[in-house]
Amino acid sequence: MNMDVFPTAKHCCSWAGLTPTNNESAGKKKSVRISRAGCYIKPLLVQCATAIVKSEKHPEIRNRYLKLKKRRGHKRTIIAIARMLLTAIYNILKKKEPYNAELYKKSDVSLVSREITVEQAILLAK
Repeated sequence: MNMDVFPTAKHCCSWAGLTPTNNESAGKKKSVRISRAGCYIKPLLVQCATAIVKSEKHPEIRNRYLKLKKRRGHKRTIIAIARMLLTAIYNILKKKEPYNAELYKKSDVSLVSREITVEQAILLAK
């Protein structure tokens, strides 16, 4: 498949209707109409995302889902996972490389504690 139509994965996700939206600006509501592609691809990717987060085959995606669900809720997290799947598909087709789960496992590593000592806080304040 020729992916040269989309310069980046963001363009592909936008075309499919998987981008976060701000439907209100200056008190005026914007249209939330889905593009032609989105009415077919978006529901398919949402079903795939729902199935994959329930599956045990790809724990890296399930862990990402569980982490995001705490902050965003189920529906927004499923859209985020669908976007992640479409980005992975885009890169697979563009680079002609197989799926690499290790790329997603690196993002699951928890961050180092952000606690600092009093001395470090004083130096930071200076």
